[in-house]
Amino acid sequence: MIAALVRSIFEQPDRKTTWAQLADGVDKLTQAGFNDVVDYLLDAADDVLAFSAFPIGHWPKIRSNNPQERLNKEIRRRTDVVGIFPNRQAVIRLVGALLAEQTDEWAIARRCVSIESLKVSRTDAPAVNDPRPAIDGTAN
Repeated sequence: MIAALVRSIFEQPDRKTTWAQLADGVDKLTQAGFNDVVDYLLDAADDVLAFSAFPIGHWPKIRSNNPQERLNKEIRRRTDVVGIFPNRQAVIRLVGALLAEQTDEWAIARRCVSIESLKVSRTDAPAVNDPRPAIDGTAN
C-alpha cells in the first residue's frame, strides 16, 4: 500500500498535482496509522520531488537512475577483467580513469538535458499544495 501511494506521487502530470498527490498520500498514511512513514516522507519531500521544479519533458530523465546503473556496470566489468589489484591505489587509478572518461563522454556526446532548457526551467517557488505547513500547524 505504501509503495503504491509513493509511486502514484511520481505518476502525476505536473508540479501542482504532484504535490497534491503527496498531500493526499500523507492524509491516507496518517489515517492508516503510518505516522513514522509520514514523518519520513515529509522530511524528504523537497529532495524527493525536486524533479518537479524542472520542465515536464525532463522528468523521466531526472527521476531515472539508469545512467548511474550503467556506470556501475561498466566499473564492475572493467574491474572484473583485472581480477586482483595489487593495492588500493591501483583500484583508485582504474576507477578514476573510468570516471574521467565517462565525464568527458557525458559532457560532450550524451547530453540528455540541454543547458538552454535548464536556464529557463528552474522554479524555486514553494509548491502550492505543500502539505507540511498544515501538518506543522504553521499554515495561515
